[in-house]
Amino acid sequence: MSDPWFTEKQTPYCGLTMAVAERLFDQQSAFQRVEVFQTPEYGRVLTLDGCVMVTDRDEFVYHEMIAHPALLSHPSPRSVLIIGGGDGGSVREVCRHPEVERVDLVEIDPMVIDVSRKFFPALVSKLDDPRVTVTCMDGFEYLNDHKATYDVILTDSVDPVGEAAKLFSASFFEKVRTGLRPGGTAVFQSESFFYSGEVVGRVGEALGEMFKHAAPYLAYIPTYPSGVWSFTMASDRMDPARAEVLRRPDFLKDLKYFNPEVFRAAFALPNYMRAYLDHP
Repeated sequence: MSDPWFTEKQTPYCGLTMAVAERLFDQQSAFQRVEVFQTPEYGRVLTLDGCVMVTDRDEFVYHEMIAHPALLSHPSPRSVLIIGGGDGGSVREVCRHPEVERVDLVEIDPMVIDVSRKFFPALVSKLDDPRVTVTCMDGFEYLNDHKATYDVILTDSVDPVGEAAKLFSASFFEKVRTGLRPGGTAVFQSESFFYSGEVVGRVGEALGEMFKHAAPYLAYIPTYPSGVWSFTMASDRMDPARAEVLRRPDFLKDLKYFNPEVFRAAFALPNYMRAYLDHP
């Protein structure tokens, strides 16, 4: 009989545990171990190398907060690149914006896309949108041939371990910067301040040296380490922490987490988080 519990060790001494009703998928891809569980508390759960990526119950927080702050503060986000995000959730949120004409999803692991299509239909609902092109390759390499192409680039990456560590490097941030059109905006998932404050600080410092403006912001995701996750937005056009977002009641009514007030509050950081930015 298989173990009826799943535990993600978020540090060597602390983790997230949930009951498992059924194990739906478990295979090693060319890049990582991909698993899907059915759980009583969070519905279906996708994990990569033992780390929770998405759950039915709380995925909307991550995907709304990686996409809408950038797209609603950009005056004309016509072309969007998503690096990672093979589960499709970020694509779904980007496609809510009717002004977006082109969405390129670049995911290195085709198994993540295939598994998401099978087990998470609500997440992948926009992968077949005619505006969307899916490419399975390394996003680091993809950017070599796509300079000054995008209005918004979202880096929906896994944790900075192994091959993915380069997506947190200064050389990658420079590739993203050159991939943007003038006035473009980039957003990076930048880990947990509570457990990985040094990482968030280094990301902020590196982006601050490359862009005129860079600022981290927060979202509250129950299944992510510490429950408080960070993203970092960077732009030469506007200061993210002082930006105004478009108020579109027809659009906002369909969202579960994001609204203009949350956008403004998300950039307010507790003192212990500010300390990591002052001394990365």
